[in-house]
Amino acid sequence: MAYYRHGTRTINPAFSKRIVDESNSVVTDFVNLTKLPEFGILSNQISNVVQSSSWWERYGLDWVIHVIAASCWLGSHYMLASSHSPVFWCGIFVLGCSHYTITFKAAHMVVHDAACSSKAWNRFWCFIFSDIMGNFSADIGYNIHIKCHHPHTNIIGLGDSSTWRAPFLPRYIYMFVAPLLLPVLIPLVSLKELLEQGIFWQTVRHVVLSSWGIVTHLYLLMSISGLTLQWALLAIFLSRNVLSIPYIHVNIFQHIGLPMYCQKHRPKKIYQMTTGVLNLPRNIVLDFCFGHSIINCHTEHHLFPRLSDNMCLKVKPLVSRFCSERGLPYHEDTYFGRVAHFLDNYNSLMVDAPPITKFVGLQ
Repeated sequence: MAYYRHGTRTINPAFSKRIVDESNSVVTDFVNLTKLPEFGILSNQISNVVQSSSWWERYGLDWVIHVIAASCWLGSHYMLASSHSPVFWCGIFVLGCSHYTITFKAAHMVVHDAACSSKAWNRFWCFIFSDIMGNFSADIGYNIHIKCHHPHTNIIGLGDSSTWRAPFLPRYIYMFVAPLLLPVLIPLVSLKELLEQGIFWQTVRHVVLSSWGIVTHLYLLMSISGLTLQWALLAIFLSRNVLSIPYIHVNIFQHIGLPMYCQKHRPKKIYQMTTGVLNLPRNIVLDFCFGHSIINCHTEHHLFPRLSDNMCLKVKPLVSRFCSERGLPYHEDTYFGRVAHFLDNYNSLMVDAPPITKFVGLQ
């Protein structure tokens, strides 16, 4: 029984039977719960791996990457001071990559309490990486990502990645032009969400921290790089667009196009995460800037969100083998394979309402 075109494994027909109603695009998935693998079995295996791992494996290696990114971020300001055009544009690229490593990879880890064992320190770094460096509210990030997306992955109206849809845009504009507005949209969306939430002190805290971050960055660009205010603003805009296109791509590739469920008929966790999440292959730039848990270990991350990027990579073979041996799907596809798939199926994936999979557990 083939699953989805880009799924590399099939669901074991011994415990799953899918019926498609073409009239209303509803897929009914009848799953034998007595034969469905228990999440606790995999969880115990992962727990044993984590307990036997060193601090370096659990946290240290990722912190080295974060420190390197911070050093490159600061060093890029000296490159931007160069009168040689290749050095200047290389500085823009380094500034952009290091910015994403700090505000996406590192911020993603700390919001999951995955950067260290202390919740307080994770919370502290969350404000540094997200509010100050990324100009996006850590409080809103927690609400959207931790409280909504992860527990409700691919549940229609909750964690279905609908934030990234813009059905009024043509496919090529959405995929390759609209993401260039992210440097402007990210702080505006953050402020909008805070105002709608209506918690005054969180809004004030974010505005103060975000303003401090952008003013400090402008000061560094003007004092170290020798740029005028206009060029400093342009440098920030250009650098934050270095990876804005793959940023949007990755966010839609790994969930949209896979089974979507309604809240009333949602599956058990292990089935929800293995059917609704996709891994991309290793990529040296995206691995460094976005992290393994976002790129090539996204399934592992959704199953065990408190694991660091390096630990997700370490347990990946175990998770893959568990799914293979028990007939669970383990979706993988190439980056350009997903680009082609989305361009070919843009209307059905991004414009029309996604087909709903109705999970029916049988015992």
